[in-house]
Amino acid sequence: MDRFRRASAAALLTAAVLAGAVGGAAASSGVPAPPSGASAEDVATRPALTAQVTVDSVGAWQEFRIHGSAQNIRSGTPVALQQKQGNRWVSLPATMRTTGSNSYSLRVKLGIKGENALRIVGGGAVSPVVRTTVR
Repeated sequence: MDRFRRASAAALLTAAVLAGAVGGAAASSGVPAPPSGASAEDVATRPALTAQVTVDSVGAWQEFRIHGSAQNIRSGTPVALQQKQGNRWVSLPATMRTTGSNSYSLRVKLGIKGENALRIVGGGAVSPVVRTTVR
């Protein structure tokens, strides 16, 4: 069963191609840097996501939540959870649409023990990385 879950998660892998120049801080967070000729107005209207986990540590397959908000993204936009596995970001089968108030709250269960790096993607935005430990 665990092998099936990992295979399913791997099958949902998506590759994000980030166009343009990427600065040092943006490269470490996975968010593309603004184009070199971008105005302050362009940067202010870029889509953005926030993310927070409800627990720092959780048992294997125990449910917890990741919640946050979306800025400059239409309500009803799908957002998805990604987990860092090695050097790759793997999309997990946890998705939902943003609410009318541009927020989201995903129920998550993880089975890979140790520290897990997670992020939310959707609407052209990538959230900062959040971490939780699975015991």
